[in-house]
Amino acid sequence: MVPEQPATSTARQVADRWVETLADLDPVVGTALGTRPDDRRMPDLSPAGADEKAAASRRVLADLDAAQVLDDDDRRCATLLRERLTAQLAVHDAGEHLAALRPLASPVHALQSVFLMMPTATEHDWDVVADRLAQVPAAAEGFRASLEDGLRRGVRSAPRQAEAVVGQLGDWLDASDGRGWHAGFVAGSEAAALPDALRTRLDAAAEAAAGGIAALRTWIAQEYLPAVGDVPDAVGRERYLLAARLHTGADLDPQEAYAWGWEELARIEADMAAEADRLLPGASAQEALAYLDEHGEVVEGVEEVRVWLQRMMDTAIAELDGTVVDVADPVRRVEAMIAPPGAAAAPYYTRPSLDFSRPGRTWLPTLGRDRFPTWDLISTWYHEGVPGHHLQLGQWAYRAGDLSVYQTSVGSIPATTEGWALYAERLMDELGYLDTPGARLGYLDGQRMRAVRVVIDIGMHLGLEIPATHAFHPGERWTAELGEEFFGARSGSPAAFVHSEIERYLGWPGQAISYKLGERAWLSGRQRARERREAAGESFDLRAWHTAALGLGSLGLDDLERELGAL
Repeated sequence: MVPEQPATSTARQVADRWVETLADLDPVVGTALGTRPDDRRMPDLSPAGADEKAAASRRVLADLDAAQVLDDDDRRCATLLRERLTAQLAVHDAGEHLAALRPLASPVHALQSVFLMMPTATEHDWDVVADRLAQVPAAAEGFRASLEDGLRRGVRSAPRQAEAVVGQLGDWLDASDGRGWHAGFVAGSEAAALPDALRTRLDAAAEAAAGGIAALRTWIAQEYLPAVGDVPDAVGRERYLLAARLHTGADLDPQEAYAWGWEELARIEADMAAEADRLLPGASAQEALAYLDEHGEVVEGVEEVRVWLQRMMDTAIAELDGTVVDVADPVRRVEAMIAPPGAAAAPYYTRPSLDFSRPGRTWLPTLGRDRFPTWDLISTWYHEGVPGHHLQLGQWAYRAGDLSVYQTSVGSIPATTEGWALYAERLMDELGYLDTPGARLGYLDGQRMRAVRVVIDIGMHLGLEIPATHAFHPGERWTAELGEEFFGARSGSPAAFVHSEIERYLGWPGQAISYKLGERAWLSGRQRARERREAAGESFDLRAWHTAALGLGSLGLDDLERELGAL
């Protein structure tokens, strides 16, 4: 009797097995998804850890070649998985993981962020935390080994990126009255009735974690920085296009995107000038924003602003559900949080676990403030929360079983998610939600920032010329200093934030352009869907389109616009 042959895997099955393999290789993945709450490991941030992941990626591509594609969901999944693995392997093979120092989304940040995603309700939860905390020094040493390998291979981060990380690690160590951020984190265990032995383990592990952080910080400051003093801020065309593919899922035409960025910036600035004049007759945009800082609506107090942001998101869900989009019940829960010390200067979002035991959360860095003008918070929380990141990524988590865990989580592409979030801001403007004094000007200020990002991110990294027709340094080539001057003159944000943004763009090439280019794809896809429906004599149902669009899962920009237009 011939044994029955196993059925050929579908693309979605290959993709979901890859998620499990990733969680085996990188415990942060399982923690972020909420699928492995008992995982006590820290990630292997050494060169060997990166090489092991790359070898596994190549095996998955071979499995994908043999996989069945059963339907449109399978087709989209296969397209995404192949594109993501190919882009990630190109970045790995170029050694970029050996020069990953930057103040945002660097491997070093996993030494803090993984703990913010862990359950901490029970004695067992804290026992897992204690074991993981004890491994922070080894993980920090693994990252140091990667940086050392980069020095040997000539793949190095620029000094301004190293300096920024040194500053962040210093903030971690200064937290909790000098005991360190991890000590402050385990202080939360005081709310639980823990045995003395476990509490002692937690305190000792937090102290060890601080020691590992301090050793890494000292090495970067004393050994790494002197070795990278000649590294330029810009990465150049070849490295930039690799990075841009990673963040957009598209083969970028940088010259076209750069020219479009200038056009979009001019459009937004004209709109801002008209809005500023309506708010404060005769005022420029910058004068109107300064006026709002002093005389506009303000929330006083850190806890008070957190409650205000929470109320804003709850209201948006209640009013949009069933009219603009259908919101699944688990997605209706979202939490506004205050970001921990040493976080990035910009607000951010963390997605829910797949079972929603950890909800989606928005995070506000206070930067030492206790007074918060609302003009630059309203559209930002539509972006980070509802209907932005939370609605999209929460809906993906809800649909993970129908699509694949890969499509709805670790396979996400920044241009798809950031593009939706920026589209969500514009949608709320279209729906009339930005009607309070300054709210629309704040929205336009955010839009302007994203257009500026396209211009200066591409311009700085590729060393492009500023148009000869522009009043700002016509004909000169972009530098970091010109980028900061240009951005500073077009931002209502404090100088410290502007400086941190320039550091971010230079250390994370190609990411900053994903917002505006992604929004362009979402808007174009909506327009194509509307035209297709109307050409067929049908009405365009915006609620149905939004709900279907959010159900597609992740796609790169090379595929997103086409799929959106077919809905």
